[in-house]
Order: sequence, then structure tokens, then C-alpha cells
Amino acid sequence: MMVPFASFVPMEKELHDELQEAFERVLGNSWYINGTEKESFERKFAEYCGVKYCVGVGNGLDALTLILKALGIGNGDEVIIPANTFIATALTVTNTGATPVLVDPKLNDFNIDIEKIEEKISSNTKAIIPVHLYGCACDMDPIMEIARKHNLLVVEDCAQAHGAKYKGKRIGSFGIASAFSFYPGKNLGALGDAGAVVSDDKDLIEKITKLSNYGSDYKYHHIYKGCNSRLDEMQAAFLSAKLKYLDKMNEERRRIAALYLKNINNSKIVLPEIPTFCEPVWHVFAIRCLVRDKLEKYLSDKGIGTNKHYPIPIHLQECYNDLGLKTGDYPTAEEISATELSIPMYYGMKNEEIQYVIDALNDF
Repeated sequence: MMVPFASFVPMEKELHDELQEAFERVLGNSWYINGTEKESFERKFAEYCGVKYCVGVGNGLDALTLILKALGIGNGDEVIIPANTFIATALTVTNTGATPVLVDPKLNDFNIDIEKIEEKISSNTKAIIPVHLYGCACDMDPIMEIARKHNLLVVEDCAQAHGAKYKGKRIGSFGIASAFSFYPGKNLGALGDAGAVVSDDKDLIEKITKLSNYGSDYKYHHIYKGCNSRLDEMQAAFLSAKLKYLDKMNEERRRIAALYLKNINNSKIVLPEIPTFCEPVWHVFAIRCLVRDKLEKYLSDKGIGTNKHYPIPIHLQECYNDLGLKTGDYPTAEEISATELSIPMYYGMKNEEIQYVIDALNDF
């Protein structure tokens, strides 16, 4: 049996007619940038996240970068981020001229270790970016308390956690603003690159809207040195069509995860933990194994797709040599990088495919 790491086919078959209708509607309107489709999706997604405002942008990296730029974060500033995350979280900080300050994660849920945040705060620290990694919410109450204590901004990186909840409240509604990616593989994915910023701060959203449109408040009048990062009408229409089914698709991911958690039983494999405060959406189902590479090959030989999130931690990436960090500086992030393996998790997995993965892991 072949079980891919991820597949869009079941979802696309189920939503084919609605996606086709969205395509035809945009094509028929002959309006492709800053139109009614974008406005409609922004309203719907803001409501879904439980916030007042949303602005669609070109991708998740731009969403984070635009937030920091709109907040005035730049040269000489420091921003705290987790050491275990996709490199986009770090790039958004350096794209503004600021310096990323890394904090080691916890092994049990892979997210930032809150007990290690305060020791990294300096007089130059301006913000904390908690990343709701793999679809599991960070513990936001103590993060917000640390931020209030030290007069810091909180910007949520929600790129992997569309619809996840923290103590019953959707992520993306805690910080001053939050960034989402709609890369096709996300729980809510476009059919190309796309992203969004959500916030309750009207002035901030208006500034980000201008920054993302060449810094313009009206045509040919530019008040900021902006960029071109806009959610186009076609992707907005696709996202609106898919948003209606996001909770249903997330529930299916939770069903698959529950089967994994209940039935995978192998002393060589460490399963992820679900914090009591979190209702995860399982963008990734990450296991750990001391002989990860051997396990990866074993599963590949059985036709089971996997991925590693992430095999080289940020502080050891060549592009961040200038930070002066070395092996051993972030031991937990390094341990995760050496042992983490993501197994198949996607909407539409068949029960026999799920069982095949479980049996393979138990036989390893």
C-alpha cells in the first residue's frame, strides 16, 4: 500500500464544484485585484477568528513582516521567537532589520518554553512571536502576562493552526495582531500563495493595508515605503469556498490523530502530547524517535510518506551565522531536529491507510 505524507485529492474532489464556481465567478467579473472577493473573505475570516478586522496579503511571511513594520519594529530592536519553528518566523524579524532572539521549545508539545522567555528579554526587546506549531496552541495566558509585565507586543504566528483553540477561544485573537499563511498545504490552503493579518486594532489594519499596496492610501499617492503583497481575487474566492468546511476538515484531522494516539504503541516512538488548554488542529502529526533516519527509511520502503519538521534548527542555518550561535546553544531544538518525524495526516485519509501506518509503526 502507498500512503502519501499529504494529499489534496480527496478534498479537491469533494469541493470541486464549489471551487470551479468560484473560478468562473472571478473570471466572469474580470476583476482580479482588490475587489469584492477579497473584501468578502476578509469579513468572513475575521468573524471566524473572533476578531474585528482582516486584511489579505500575498503570503504568510509577508503577513508577519507587515505586522512588524506597521508596529515600527526595526533596526536595533529584538524580537523573541521560538528556536523550533519554520525559518519564516526568523526571516520576518530580520526582514525588518531587527534581531531574532531564540527561546528553546518544550519537548512534549514542541512549542516555546514559557519559563525560558523572561531570561531572554532585554532593554531592546519589543515583541514576542509565539508560534502555534503543528496546529497546537501555545499557552497564551502566561505569554500575555509576561508581555504586560515587560511592556512588550505579542504577534501570533498562526501559519499552522487555522481554527485551533486555546481555552475555548480561537488562536489569532490574543496578540495585537496575528499572521496566517494559506499556502496550499495548510489546513485552510489557497490554490497558490496567500496570507492574511487579523486584528482588533483598526488603525493597525489600515496601516498594513496601505503598506501591502505600495504604501498607498489612494491611487498614485504613497504615504509609506510599502510593497506589493495583496491577496488576489481568485485566491480569495477559493479560500471563501473552503472556509465553510474548515471546521469539518479539522475535526477529521482530530479523528485521525486520536486513532494514532490510541493505537500506536512502540517504545521506540514518542507520541506528541496535547496540553489541557489546547484544542489542536493537527496540521502536522509529529512523532519522535532516537533512530529517526532509520525509521524514515523503513516507512519509505513500506510506501509511507513522511517529512521532517525541521532537520536543521534556525540557529544552525547558514544564513544566521551572523547571530554567532553554535551547536549546543539550544539543546531541545537540536534534539527535536534530530528526532522528529511527521507521519501522514490529511483530510480524506482512508481507515485502511490509517491502520496501515499504525501497524507499520508498531512493527518497527
